[in-house]
Amino acid sequence: MRFETLFDDHARDVLAFALRRVVRPEDAADVTAETFLVAWRRLDGVPHGDEARPWLFGVARKVISNQTRSELRRDRLGAKLREQLTGIEFDHADDVATSSLVRDALSRLPDDDRELLRLTAWEGLAPTEIATVMSIPAATVRTRLHRARERMRHELVALGHVVDGERVLAVCDEGES
Repeated sequence: MRFETLFDDHARDVLAFALRRVVRPEDAADVTAETFLVAWRRLDGVPHGDEARPWLFGVARKVISNQTRSELRRDRLGAKLREQLTGIEFDHADDVATSSLVRDALSRLPDDDRELLRLTAWEGLAPTEIATVMSIPAATVRTRLHRARERMRHELVALGHVVDGERVLAVCDEGES
């Protein structure tokens, strides 16, 4: 009952407070919700009467500050990732038809087969590394990888592709992985 009264009396003021301090209206709604979550958790510590409003504003101010710090961290991380990605060349397959065919064949495989083939061909992981990623023994990876490659070859043939292209072989052939 006390919380409902607190909310009814001050929610509009807290929302207005937040709207004047954030860029996006949805952020103000988040600030208001988080402020009243704190009030709910600390209801015994919320002052009574006229002192409740400034107390809620203080909480909202801290929530906004935390939100701002989080956004700055995200922005810095995003900038760092963009910087790292500029040096990476993505595989824009010369032969889009082959790329599409490989993806179609992969889509027809069980999830574990797809993941094994992606980890080895696209991520360049060795069986011991794949074992770590998938939490299975390396010997099991080698066996499953061999079988997955065979199933991939079968799917490529079923789709009408003769398995002799270099990209297709990278997925299907055992090689060093």
